[in-house]
Amino acid sequence: MKTGPSRASPFSAPRTLLASLVLGGSLLLAGCAGNPPTEQMAVTQSAVDEAVNSGGNQYAPIETKSAQDKWTQAQTALSNEKYDDAKRLAEQAEWDARLATRKTQAAKAEAALKDAKDSIQQLREEGQINLQLQQNLQKKVQQ
Repeated sequence: MKTGPSRASPFSAPRTLLASLVLGGSLLLAGCAGNPPTEQMAVTQSAVDEAVNSGGNQYAPIETKSAQDKWTQAQTALSNEKYDDAKRLAEQAEWDARLATRKTQAAKAEAALKDAKDSIQQLREEGQINLQLQQNLQKKVQQ
């Protein structure tokens, strides 16, 4: 019996390649799932701190509380090594915190605008009073 080079099926190379890709992709996903979301956690911590420090508790209390609660849940999930949950909760907390910060900025801008309008109105009223006093003074001088 003659033994020569074995002939491979024309489909064995693509199957091997496909199997390798599937296995490699699975290992890659498994590796990613096992890594703590440290970058997301840092970004979220910063966003929550900014929301609180900018006045979120006063101007956007619901969003700020939601961000803080989800941040606490994300920290708990991280310490329990539930990294997917930790990342998801941290992302939600980040967006709640960013919303709280934007609402706070908008409320502060609105308050500043109201103060400016009130100041303008006060100046107008003072101007009217001064004009009336000046007119009254001119009338007395003419008499």
